[in-house]
Amino acid sequence: MEAHFPISLLFFLMPIIAFLYASVGHGGASSYLVLLALYGFAPAEIRPAALLLNIGVSAISFISFRRAGNFPKELFVSLIIFSIPASFVGSMFLLDAKIYQKVLGVLLLFPVLRILNVLPVNESKIIERKFWMAPVLGLSIGFVSGLIGIGGGIILSPVLLILGWTDLKQTAAISALFIFLNSIAGIIGSGVAGFVLPTYFEWMLPATLLGGAAGGYIGANKFNVPSMKIALATVLAIASVKFILQ
Repeated sequence: MEAHFPISLLFFLMPIIAFLYASVGHGGASSYLVLLALYGFAPAEIRPAALLLNIGVSAISFISFRRAGNFPKELFVSLIIFSIPASFVGSMFLLDAKIYQKVLGVLLLFPVLRILNVLPVNESKIIERKFWMAPVLGLSIGFVSGLIGIGGGIILSPVLLILGWTDLKQTAAISALFIFLNSIAGIIGSGVAGFVLPTYFEWMLPATLLGGAAGGYIGANKFNVPSMKIALATVLAIASVKFILQ
């Protein structure tokens, strides 16, 4: 590891990221990936660490949002039944570091748009859902998620909102459980070839889970923290440009 910033800053930022992502039903893997990459950890260490943190935070977020509203079970099953095996397969591949950073840079744009509520939320269905649509969506997102080391919620939730298939709370709940299960599939797939975790991970995990627990509760109970979300979106946008252009 080649640390470019004080390690204490990492333990300060991790729970804040978890708090903000859990407040919208996400696990935060995309931002954990960025932070760990900035600290000089190798992709082989970063991906399983982000997935493990994702599993904990998304589980907490799902519990909070599940209690706050109804859950579209049929849609979720149609998505996840194809997404899990695709995530498992995708996680068995390790991208070249330069390609990995550019793909991550593009994917970082999704949480920026989601956090800032730039993407439209349609109350009526824009496209009537056919039986094959959710499986294809789940398969596609699952493979990309496993390949990069995320749960896929940052891609899934904007799509669901734009199509009008779910409302905000349903989207948060379905995304959180989607992330949770895909992250488990991804960590198992990564483990097929063996993996190592970053230094200090045993301290990252509890701090991140505490932030996620607070964010899930607050997000599900209609509070919001606009200034913090704007700050996070700004950081992610800068990181996105940096990864794409370097």
